[in-house]
Amino acid sequence: MLSVLRVHLPSDIPIVGCELTPYVLLCRTDKTITTDDVPEPAPLDGHFLRYKWYRIQSDRKVAVCSVHPSEQATLQCLGCVKAKIPVVKSYHCSPKCFSDAWQHHRVLHDRAASAVNENGNEEEEIFGRFNGAGSGVTSLSASASSTSLSNGSTPLYPAAVTQRSGGETWFEVGRSKTYTPIADDIGHVLKFECVVVDVETKVPVGHPNTILTSRVIPAPSPSPRRLIPVSGVDLMGHLDSDGRISSSGTFTVLSYNILSDSYASSELYSYCPSWALSWPYRRQNLLREIIGYRADIVCLQEVQNDHFEEFFAPELDKHGYQALYKRKTNEVYSGNPLTIDGCATFFRRDRFSHVKKYEVEFNKAAQSLTDFAIPSTQKKAALNRLVKDNVALIMVLEAKFTNQGVDNPGKRQLLCVANTHVNVQQDLKDVKIWQVHTLLKGLEKIAASADIPMLVCGDFNSVPGSAPHALLAMGKIDPMHPDLVLDPLGILRPHSKLAHQLPLVSAYSSLARVGVGLGLEQQKRRMDPSTNEPLFTNCTRDFIGTLDYIFYTADSLAVESLLELLDEDSLRKDTALPSPEWSSDHIALLAEFRCMPRLRR
Repeated sequence: MLSVLRVHLPSDIPIVGCELTPYVLLCRTDKTITTDDVPEPAPLDGHFLRYKWYRIQSDRKVAVCSVHPSEQATLQCLGCVKAKIPVVKSYHCSPKCFSDAWQHHRVLHDRAASAVNENGNEEEEIFGRFNGAGSGVTSLSASASSTSLSNGSTPLYPAAVTQRSGGETWFEVGRSKTYTPIADDIGHVLKFECVVVDVETKVPVGHPNTILTSRVIPAPSPSPRRLIPVSGVDLMGHLDSDGRISSSGTFTVLSYNILSDSYASSELYSYCPSWALSWPYRRQNLLREIIGYRADIVCLQEVQNDHFEEFFAPELDKHGYQALYKRKTNEVYSGNPLTIDGCATFFRRDRFSHVKKYEVEFNKAAQSLTDFAIPSTQKKAALNRLVKDNVALIMVLEAKFTNQGVDNPGKRQLLCVANTHVNVQQDLKDVKIWQVHTLLKGLEKIAASADIPMLVCGDFNSVPGSAPHALLAMGKIDPMHPDLVLDPLGILRPHSKLAHQLPLVSAYSSLARVGVGLGLEQQKRRMDPSTNEPLFTNCTRDFIGTLDYIFYTADSLAVESLLELLDEDSLRKDTALPSPEWSSDHIALLAEFRCMPRLRR
């Protein structure tokens, strides 16, 4: 007879909006073991599995700490209540928790104070607010918890009570194998029940197998990032005569390394709670963040093949995006082909249409290089050094917004967008330079065939001032650059060939060229004045620095605004990235551009 051997949850901390999928181990009649589902329409040996989920509501309701969401809150910041800050952010599990978090917590108060007269949307208030005189912090006693917590005028729970025992009430909330916690579940334990049922009699056979979760916690919400206007500034830092060039409209571009699940190990990121490092949580948090930016073009790196097909492509399609994907090659990678990562580019169908797609496989370029320039006796060693599976995805789009360019009214507005992820190994500086140079030479060919603005986005695994960065930003590399010393294959010589003619400029360097303004000084402090790049786009426990960039052709595009940079101190409260708030070890970069009449080169 079919029997259940074991029921297990990959994470025992359920989070609002993150699907729970139990692991159910079955034993068939022939003693073979399986984890396959056995639904009623497809019974096995005359039996099927019936699932139920319950919410267990204790008579004492529980608030959850905003800093340590797996802990019960014992006090509340009344300053948050008065400032009408989302109530879930006001709870803390101890006085020490509140004291330690104060430096970052007070930012919520400051933001609320500056936005008093703005039309902002508050998050849903899950637990209501506590009534009390005075200010500061109030303790949550058992009586206060049971009398003051509410969820508005709507009933918290359905009328049907499944069972009541010892001060607890169990409410049935689901009848499928998976369950996605909702706001009403916050602070409550969930119970999963699985039982074998006879297909003829519909009567359960044997005892149900059950498992309890810990209390459901709210999904931590990343602090909103604003767009910082930097328009009206040309490359020399001067305003145009009218403060603005006549343009064909603006559009936004996002570049984001989302941290592939296959790289998100607890060994590498031991400081991140296991539930926050799990893919079911991270994918929802990443999607919420990406959708929230409302970018017209989205360039993602480290997107697993299966995650693109099963999650990102269909989810972003719901929001009006068309998707293109280039998986890394797998000559070096030896794991599951489905979990190999790659570059994914999305664009809004109402803003752009797809014209052409180019794929760059650096492995193929390496093969061509070795066939052409490397002696046969060194080819194997050369390929071992150059073949790293990295790729780039290039697409040409046509804008659907009206072209109002003064030089060619009505002309098609094309745009070329490159998305890449350069090799990560720090001891292979020659390979990084060669990959970037190969990509730029390909883009030069596209530029020669069409009068087209260009964007070059991605994770270049190269810090500002490195040779790859110099090649991108300056169009050439100083022959005395220390990165050129390591060239065992001789692929970087002569150094004069390491150049290109594309007028590329880093979008975030615009922050270094603008004057004083609201929010600009704070952002300038997050820039490195020696390189005119952000202080960091990647922040882990062992490394902090800039690896990600959005480059644009400055003769045909101008930067209107930039997504504000994050402050290192605010991230260090969780040690580093990823964290419960931010689900990648990189931060997203976003720039708003306007098309302008191409300047004569």
